[in-house]
Amino acid sequence: MWIYAAIIFLLVTLTSLSLFAWLIPDRSERRLQELVQPANKSNWVKKAVAFAGPLARLSSPEGKWESSPLRIRFINAGIRSANAPIIFYAAKTVLPFVFAGVGYLGLELASVSLSSNTLILVLLIMAMVGLYLPNVALNHAINARRRDIFDNFPDAADLILVCVEAGLGLDAALVRVADEMKIKSGALTEEIHLTNLEIRAGSTRNQALKNLSLRTGVEEISVFASMLSQADKFGTSIGESLRVFSDDLRHKRQIRAEELAAKLPTKMLFPMVLCIFPAISMVILGPAAVQVIRVIMPMLGGQH
Repeated sequence: MWIYAAIIFLLVTLTSLSLFAWLIPDRSERRLQELVQPANKSNWVKKAVAFAGPLARLSSPEGKWESSPLRIRFINAGIRSANAPIIFYAAKTVLPFVFAGVGYLGLELASVSLSSNTLILVLLIMAMVGLYLPNVALNHAINARRRDIFDNFPDAADLILVCVEAGLGLDAALVRVADEMKIKSGALTEEIHLTNLEIRAGSTRNQALKNLSLRTGVEEISVFASMLSQADKFGTSIGESLRVFSDDLRHKRQIRAEELAAKLPTKMLFPMVLCIFPAISMVILGPAAVQVIRVIMPMLGGQH
């Protein structure tokens, strides 16, 4: 039965990967579609959204999307597509039934006999896993993007400091840093570029920086925005403020790296106990055990 379950799992996985590869073209095909048929390049996205729209209405909450806290979370994850909430709520509608069905099929293939109450409890747990899986994926995307921005923002602050001390204004320094950080961090470059666009569109620098901290959700960028606002308000030197701030950022990054390094032995303990120590024990004790058996077995045979 377990072999049948494994075969079914592999078939479902291969089918999903095949559909994914078939629906999403590679880079060259996307480039050709942009050159030949730019208007039809997202037909499959439109079809998926049209199919997911009725499903999303079953689980989407009431209220305006512009004032929803989930919209801020999507922005923190770098997802700005108008179709993102439709796909998200459609997944929250479909995945509970999919996980419950897979759990029931697995129990049937494994011939596990459960009482009615236990079976309902297991199916409810599987459905809850499917219900909260989109939230887990969104949280993972948010944390990964915040970590990327936090790791690269000290370098951006140093570049801003160098540009300001070289004679550039803060707005011109942000434009220059957005160009220089393009290769290292796409997320940070995108956010700084949006900030520059807001300033060019007529928004005040303080408001643009506040929006930057809101979009990223990184505490250090919020401190950066407050520091520049205070420097403009009280007329203090932006260069000195940036120097102190960049030193503090580098110190925080070093502390975070030391913290991750200190956690490494604890994280390595589990795989070492399960994978490495048994292999080492067999290599060390195996020849000794074979020799002991060779010596003891003839003695036991002689006693009989």
